[in-house]
Amino acid sequence: MASKYVTDLMAEVKAKNPAEPEFHQAVQEVVESLAVVLDKHPEYRAAKIIERIVEPERVILFRVPWVDDQGQVRVNRGFRIEMNSAIGPYKGGLRFHPSVNLGILKFLAFEQVFKNSLTTLPMGGGKGGSDFDPKGKSDNEVMRFCQSFMAELFRHIGPDTDVPAGDIGVGGREIGFLFGMYRKLRNEFTGVLTGKGLNWGGSLIRPEATGYGSVYFASEMLATRGETLQGKTCLVSGSGNVAQYTVEKITQLGGKAVTLSDSNGFIHDPEGITPEKLAWVMELKNKRRGRIKEYADHFKGVTYHALDPKADHNPLWDIKAQCAFPSATQNEINGKDAQNLLKNGVYVVSEGANMPSTPEAVRLFLEHKILYGPGKAANAGGVATSGLEMTQNSMRLSWSREEVDAKLRDIMKRIHKSCVDAAAAYGTPGNYVNGANIAGFLKVANAMMDQGVI
Repeated sequence: MASKYVTDLMAEVKAKNPAEPEFHQAVQEVVESLAVVLDKHPEYRAAKIIERIVEPERVILFRVPWVDDQGQVRVNRGFRIEMNSAIGPYKGGLRFHPSVNLGILKFLAFEQVFKNSLTTLPMGGGKGGSDFDPKGKSDNEVMRFCQSFMAELFRHIGPDTDVPAGDIGVGGREIGFLFGMYRKLRNEFTGVLTGKGLNWGGSLIRPEATGYGSVYFASEMLATRGETLQGKTCLVSGSGNVAQYTVEKITQLGGKAVTLSDSNGFIHDPEGITPEKLAWVMELKNKRRGRIKEYADHFKGVTYHALDPKADHNPLWDIKAQCAFPSATQNEINGKDAQNLLKNGVYVVSEGANMPSTPEAVRLFLEHKILYGPGKAANAGGVATSGLEMTQNSMRLSWSREEVDAKLRDIMKRIHKSCVDAAAAYGTPGNYVNGANIAGFLKVANAMMDQGVI
């Protein structure tokens, strides 16, 4: 039976990939959802489809030497995980953060395979990055690092091979430096990176897409109960790109976002983060690169809570609300946090970050039958719009803001429908975790079956 198969598979994954807990967690969640599919389709087991999906097609690891402003040589590590290209070129972000390691990038690349499949666009899955920390570095230091990083990565990517994008620590500035170096080394102007500047191949709505998409997904989930976001209080974690545009779209759809956070702590603004306050946050975070604590110093009636690393829960998730949008990083909602969310009336969780809920938290959400949109479905708007940027680059044209936003909303509706239909077809109606995993898997698995053992 499939349950024994899943147990044996997980034992093998853990033995082959020691000290990679995030990767183990991501694989476990997916294969548990797929047990029912494997019972119905023994041909996937015979062809070792899952065993092949959990092995990256290629792992690239390289050194990145660069010189800081004091003339000191610094050395970081660069990675690119090319996970699966059965349905299109590898696609996935680059993350620059001290926490980056092989296990985290493999988990992200694995998730990306299913997320990209769900978008209905022809994109495989990949992920990359470095343990370089852009925080506190000058523009010149970031430029020198990006140029050194691309001096190796350029050999492995291309518009029909692998198309990286931004992620944590990689915004418009970093994409610009990376693209400039790629163009110089290859002597060609192609759509090799997404998240580019608007006047050199970028797409309107791309910066907003992940945040907008997670709110659109929440709206679709609410619509199944005849509700909208109008008048609902929403908790948002993070204060980067995803969190900022999540707040913007919540406000546009009539909801009220009351929190934002960074690695030091979070702010609670009971009056709500208005468009004017959000503009101030964007200036703080995107230009001045300051800390969210300054928000509480600047606006009246706002409380700031410093993060206690020893605490067994995050008080951000212990505030009365109806909706939660975790938009910071992986495993930021644990079992205690999930209990607090449920206790305080939250019944919609739409994940803007990748795997922000621990297995215990996910179990509680599913047991209580709340509207829970897992990251691979709810935050697929970012990569979907990256796919739209690739299309515009290939066609040498650009669409209007309204066109891209309409296409994004349509893609999120289709992702929602795919999840609902797959969950129902395999006997777990309303379970978006199973729905997303099954729908994403089937498209990739069928492509791999068609293409033979490669």
